Amino acid sequence: MARKIALTLAAGVLALTASACNTVRGVGSDLQSAANTVDEAI
Repeated sequence: MARKIALTLAAGVLALTASACNTVRGVGSDLQSAANTVDEAI
């Protein structure tokens, strides 16, 4: 029983970590795009 709970928690943490990485990459890409736009305007 404890092993099933531990595996479930580990899978949940892995899923959250994977989605957080994608979010951070997306934010980084958006910031880079905004910076490029500002550079072109100046």
